[in-house]
Amino acid sequence: MRALTWQSTGTVSVEEVPDPRIEEPTDAIIRITSSAICGSDLHLYNVLGAFLDKGDVLGHEPMGIVVEVGSAISTLAVGDRVVIPFVIACGDCYMCRHGLTSQCETTQNHQSGSGADLYGFSELYGSVPGGQAEFLRVRRADFNAYKVGHELADERYLFLSDILPTAWQGVQYAQVPDGGTLAVLGLGPVGQFAARIGRHLGHRVIAVDPVVERRAMAERHGIETLDLTDDVLERLRDATDGRGPSSVVDAVGMEAHGNPGTSFIQSAVGVLPDAIAKPLMKKAGVDRLAALHLAIDAVQRGGTVSLSGVYAGAADPMPLVSMFDKQIALRMGQCNVHHWRDELLPLVEDPSDPLGVEDLVTHRVRLDRAPEMYDTFNEKADGCIKVVIQP
Repeated sequence: MRALTWQSTGTVSVEEVPDPRIEEPTDAIIRITSSAICGSDLHLYNVLGAFLDKGDVLGHEPMGIVVEVGSAISTLAVGDRVVIPFVIACGDCYMCRHGLTSQCETTQNHQSGSGADLYGFSELYGSVPGGQAEFLRVRRADFNAYKVGHELADERYLFLSDILPTAWQGVQYAQVPDGGTLAVLGLGPVGQFAARIGRHLGHRVIAVDPVVERRAMAERHGIETLDLTDDVLERLRDATDGRGPSSVVDAVGMEAHGNPGTSFIQSAVGVLPDAIAKPLMKKAGVDRLAALHLAIDAVQRGGTVSLSGVYAGAADPMPLVSMFDKQIALRMGQCNVHHWRDELLPLVEDPSDPLGVEDLVTHRVRLDRAPEMYDTFNEKADGCIKVVIQP
């Protein structure tokens, strides 16, 4: 089959790779009908190459049609239409029973000290082949493959794989009080959904992003927006009675604008030999923290900062004096997709499309154009906000 593969830092290509096959009786094979490029894929593209091997298949936002099932599968049949969460969980362990499927104890990566296996996301999370491909082996498919109807377009369901529950969890973790204001930093795909979810739940939402097309998309959904200017902190406070927003969702993560020195270090580590780069990332890696520091500065005293953007630094400096003094609550973590998807399904199937899932994709391409779109998405060029690949 054809699949999008990592080749080196900043380089991906579509190659012929072996077809997936049933390896365990709990497996299923799906023919992928749609897959998406996620902001997290850019972390692999730009920074985390030390934890990838040439030829690794990327992608963790797929859906498709079941074409084969293992002998132990009881809830799926050939022809079922399914969405695949990026997290591979068992559904039975202590963590899964408590809704923390991203910490599944059955697929947890003890050697790297990481959580559950993830599709297409490096050796840190199991080196599992991803979904930017023609076919995908779905592990523990009875629990993980999520059956949906055949009537609506893929884009009504596709984002249940990652970014929609990630945004939902981010807003839930933000604990916006009644009458409070939610600030969303970053209007990439997760930030777009976080802002819309905040509005759907009845909150005032102010979003910050430097890209005019992203602000324009958010404004179509009733979101107040601000450019990322030097005075954005003061503008956020001025818009909230001088206190700052009640809650902030950081939907940016490790590759925030700002701190060119750290940006240079990230780029340099990305091209070092793996034997040098891995220990540097694990013990001395730092992120560009402009978005996180803005969130901490902006949130009102006693407020909550929720991190949906991915961070990977092992030695990130944190302003603990300010965090303690302001009594800030901080929530974060990989999304527990399985915990939220039943709650979100009625919203994506609602004819009124209250979260605007049909107003997110800016680029739809065949698989052979995926490498080009990685570059476009990375550069935020051509108004690119969300890319869907249809093999």
